[in-house]
Amino acid sequence: MSQYAMIIDLEKCIGCHACAVACRAEWEVPIGKDSEDRDQQRNWVKRLGPAKTPHGMSYTYYPGLCNHCNEPSCVEACPYDIESRTFVDQKTGKKVTMDVSATWKDPFNGTVQINKEGCWGCGACADACPYEARYVNEEGDEPKADKCTFCVERLAVGKQPACVQTCLAGARIFGDLSDPNSEVSKYVKKGAVGLESSAVKIGPNVRYFGNKRDMSLLTTTCTPLTMPVADVNMRRLLMGRLAKSTFKGVKNFALIGMAGSFLIKDSEQDQDSQE
Repeated sequence: MSQYAMIIDLEKCIGCHACAVACRAEWEVPIGKDSEDRDQQRNWVKRLGPAKTPHGMSYTYYPGLCNHCNEPSCVEACPYDIESRTFVDQKTGKKVTMDVSATWKDPFNGTVQINKEGCWGCGACADACPYEARYVNEEGDEPKADKCTFCVERLAVGKQPACVQTCLAGARIFGDLSDPNSEVSKYVKKGAVGLESSAVKIGPNVRYFGNKRDMSLLTTTCTPLTMPVADVNMRRLLMGRLAKSTFKGVKNFALIGMAGSFLIKDSEQDQDSQE
């Protein structure tokens, strides 16, 4: 199996935001936040510093996106009913049938994708992501989860992901980690790393490369230190099932998201009172 991956070279990134703008234009990403106060974005660039690190002063950027993890927590959190789907390898024509929910990890290229027709827009997957790389797009008739897809539609016709093609400095490198001769594999051999902590080890396939001071600032400020609370995911799962059984056919699911947020707040208050 291939594993598509992306390298962000901090020594080249100039923080111009061309990648984020290209992504928003390519996929018509709405501006603003969803009902859970998450930024609606597939791709972002955050400024870090100037700040002191053990290796000197650093001023750098955090270009982020879905990490297309080896063990994506969003897939497990999806409450949509399991269904059998057949996937086809575009290179070899090989077919694999899998039982999946509305979000899954592709068996041939390792990307994490969303079935927009099946998604209920409940937000469980977004809550489960420790990188906050998902949001719920509430424009249109029904809310749907959305995120970076590594532009698989562009890859299918021989193009690069929009952010990679647009990067003015060549700071984004895309390729197949299963190929030891690919540029992404060469960067990993040089020391490119994913943002992982002792509590968050799910195999991110977006890796970062840079000098010691910039990498120190990035990893200490942007590495997730905890996995999302399981209780929240369970309540989202319950809301998803409620959406299917009770609200089937209702086009505006925003009320479901609001109800889910009230449940989460109640749960947090209960925990506080117990403490």
